[in-house]
Amino acid sequence: MNRLLQLAQAANGATRSPGGDLTPGTDRWQRNALDELYTLQFTRLDAQEWEYIAYYLGLRAIAILILLTIAWTVSGWLSSLVRVALTRVKFDQTMTLFLARLVRWGVLLMVALACLSYFGIETTSFAAVIGAAGLAIGLAFQGTLSNFAAGAMLLVFRPYKVGDTVNVAGHTGTVDEIELFTTTIDTADRRRIIVPNSSIYNTVIENLTHHPIRRMEVLVGVAYAADVDATRGVLERAVRSVPALVAAPPAEIALLDLGPSSVNWAVRAFARGEELAAAKQALIRAVKQELDQAGISIPPPQLEVHVSAPAAEPPAA
Repeated sequence: MNRLLQLAQAANGATRSPGGDLTPGTDRWQRNALDELYTLQFTRLDAQEWEYIAYYLGLRAIAILILLTIAWTVSGWLSSLVRVALTRVKFDQTMTLFLARLVRWGVLLMVALACLSYFGIETTSFAAVIGAAGLAIGLAFQGTLSNFAAGAMLLVFRPYKVGDTVNVAGHTGTVDEIELFTTTIDTADRRRIIVPNSSIYNTVIENLTHHPIRRMEVLVGVAYAADVDATRGVLERAVRSVPALVAAPPAEIALLDLGPSSVNWAVRAFARGEELAAAKQALIRAVKQELDQAGISIPPPQLEVHVSAPAAEPPAA
């Protein structure tokens, strides 16, 4: 019992030595034991110092485990609170997810630094070590850091946001999440694509849903026997019969060229982005029906083959 009381007094620093000697239990003795531990001078530690260190670090390890558990719970709660609050005020969804994650990891980082200080480790003394380690890590993880830089630029300039349909790095789909290192995309056939941000930022980014209204184009070829003006009127009637098309910008009926077997037209019209696919299907159907009702045929590709008769052989002598 007396031994435990002595260790408790040593751990709490209750005993002070005005002379600064190394008598067990004194303040200087405690600091000396910890300094030898932190400088990896294990051979200089005696049994009594090891016993004190085990007691000292054991109590703090238990306290730190409890503190980290609380910090993990509180950081998750704060992250959810930030996400709910920003969603309620209709803040940008991309920045909402980013700020929620930033709050969570910021709390955990501060608690981790506090835990190091609680063990008596001065975090400021690691500045040079951290700088050298950062340089080594930067050289080893150039690709990862480039993804981080690209992710930061995407979050700042926001060429697209969560919910947009994009074509990036050869993949087309809806953006599900933008993180610092990767962007998650869900394709139309329900595939999850995770693309590194550097692959996105260094290439062309096509945002298919940036504008609320988009244009569609239907190409059709009609027979040469069909009257040009009558064909134009039929195609205009087909456009007017599709209610999903918008009035502005106006639709365009363009005569493209005279092909090998048909006169080629382009029907260009506009619809809202969320209705584009259905509107295009309706327009194709209307063009076909109107041409059929007007008696204008859509000729298949044709090829004329001319066969010349062989020259007559001269009569035998």
